[in-house]
Amino acid sequence: MELRLARADDAEATRNIYNAEVTGSTVTFDLVPRSLEEQLAWIEERSGAMAVVVAEEAGEVVGFAALSPYRSRPAYSTTVEDSVYVRGDQRGTGVGRLLLAEIVEVAGARGFHTVMARIVGGHDASIGLHRSLGFELVGVEKEVGRKFGRWLDVVLMQRML
Repeated sequence: MELRLARADDAEATRNIYNAEVTGSTVTFDLVPRSLEEQLAWIEERSGAMAVVVAEEAGEVVGFAALSPYRSRPAYSTTVEDSVYVRGDQRGTGVGRLLLAEIVEVAGARGFHTVMARIVGGHDASIGLHRSLGFELVGVEKEVGRKFGRWLDVVLMQRML
């Protein structure tokens, strides 16, 4: 398994992984799949201090993790939010753990102070993964999202770097 920074030519593979979650799960609160152009822009927006890391096996992208700004106001500039997505057939194989560990390391190396995780309530695998890598529960935002006709909570976790 190779972990590396994403390139523009990873946009289609990362888009496919992400859009499967948009249309089939509540792990993202996006409701409309991303176009290739939108995914390219998303990767480009994270090419400075932020980052997108992909996991590649046998020449195929099987997952990705990203750092995104936590909030837009300047005082939040040393805080980032992580996201981790793994292709359906690769879940449970350790790809997510490798990606989250790598993106946390990248965040520290780039001088960020803390990493936040916002996880849909009930997603025990992601909550457990984050906990196993030193994230602590900060709180739960009750019914802040709505998707597939359901109200959704968000579990907020944090790791200090």
